[in-house]
Amino acid sequence: MKTITKKRSLEPTWEIARLFPMQGQWSVDDYLALDEGRIIELSHGHLEVHEVPTPMHQEIMIYLLFALRRFTEKHGLGKALCAPMPVQLQEGKFSEPDVIFMLAKNDNRRGKKFWIGADLVMEVVSPDNRGRDLRIKRREYAMAGIPEYWIVDPEEKQIIVLTLDDESYIEHGIFGEGTTATSLLLDGFGVAVDEVFAG
Repeated sequence: MKTITKKRSLEPTWEIARLFPMQGQWSVDDYLALDEGRIIELSHGHLEVHEVPTPMHQEIMIYLLFALRRFTEKHGLGKALCAPMPVQLQEGKFSEPDVIFMLAKNDNRRGKKFWIGADLVMEVVSPDNRGRDLRIKRREYAMAGIPEYWIVDPEEKQIIVLTLDDESYIEHGIFGEGTTATSLLLDGFGVAVDEVFAG
């Protein structure tokens, strides 16, 4: 009897799980109805649930968001937000970048539940899956036509700023300690790398 109880206690709560679609069958409406407080992305019917960001990850993300908002609001350039905020990359494909920005001229792509693309995205590289931010997201954001992608890497203490060239990214710059990472999209915007990782 004890063995059965122990085994059952390790199983998911199937009654709750069955309230949701099976993997491969999630619709956009199902995805947008979630309210989990975690970073959850939709990829052609499949949900991808990511680890809760570490305090350091959040410190970096908040620093970048505030810096970007100060600059863009001062110059009336557009709107910057942070995750969780779904961004539609293509039909049936949603991501939740750490920091997102949309130019004012593209305000019509900012919906109440999600944005259609973005003009600039920033990702703080997660130690649990570095390849996701360094390679997979790089490919996905380029395919979505996002003009600028910042890869913020706490492990290497560097920021890689990528700019869209046709359908792929090229490096605007790799910025290390003692330098200032700059944007090609937003002329005059930059952040001191040392300050980004100081927290």
